[in-house]
Amino acid sequence: MATPPDNRIILAIGAGLAVILAIVLALVFMRGGGSEAPAGPKGNLQVDVAEPESLEPTRQLRCFVEGQFVGMLTLDECARRNGLATEALDVGIDETGELVAAPTASLAPPPTLPPVEVEDVPPVIDSPVEPVDTPSRPGAACLRHTGSDWRSLSSNMGMEACVRALYSGTCVRPGEARYGRWGDMTLRLVPGRVEQSSDNTNFRTLTEQDRRTCTFPELG
Repeated sequence: MATPPDNRIILAIGAGLAVILAIVLALVFMRGGGSEAPAGPKGNLQVDVAEPESLEPTRQLRCFVEGQFVGMLTLDECARRNGLATEALDVGIDETGELVAAPTASLAPPPTLPPVEVEDVPPVIDSPVEPVDTPSRPGAACLRHTGSDWRSLSSNMGMEACVRALYSGTCVRPGEARYGRWGDMTLRLVPGRVEQSSDNTNFRTLTEQDRRTCTFPELG
């Protein structure tokens, strides 16, 4: 027996609605499965890294000379403009997402040292005393430079603890630096490492920094 024309129309409409519903559900599931990106460590500044030796010789990047942007140059050209070897340039990604090269700490020179506090000492009266062994002090004062002045973190802290207190979870970009003091030693964070200086001018590497997690594996 033939199906009435009205039933054929109803069946066709039902089949069409079923197809549309299946398509909508598939789109919903696809979006739900791929929308979330992997969560990175919270509280850390994530910095994309580009090492100088991994760059193509013809790759152009934003070049800074004496703190001033001078244009798009290759790494070798930027080094020549700065009068430095390519290894002396910090390379990384700036806040705009562009690749940047700049001499270490060129955008943040060392600040003036904190004033030395001198205590009044009463006159000493000579008297015979027996020598006493004095235990060495386990630490020194740890200070952070805030950009305008020095803030004390601790009056007695070990050097490794001071480095972690100053810089753990913090990364800087090419040309930038963060300064601190441990005792009479100037500390500065630059891309990829913490440096130390006894004269606030000549710096050498103290410890390396993981530039992806902004931590210090060598310090434990």
